[in-house]
Amino acid sequence: RRARSMKSGRQDKVEGALDIAKGQVKKTAGALTGDEYKKAKGRKDQIKGAAKWGRGRTKDIFNK
Repeated sequence: RRARSMKSGRQDKVEGALDIAKGQVKKTAGALTGDEYKKAKGRKDQIKGAAKWGRGRTKDIFNK
């Protein structure tokens, strides 16, 4: 069994921000094309990104 490496708060925040941006692009593309599935995937990516960003922020607060 392989041990997970801990990501820093900064890494989580960067990954979260990228997921939020990716989600916004998907959501906008879905809205422009009328693709409800793509819009939903975009919202999911944004929520996932916000959670990662928040986790990174929490790590930064408690690791000071």
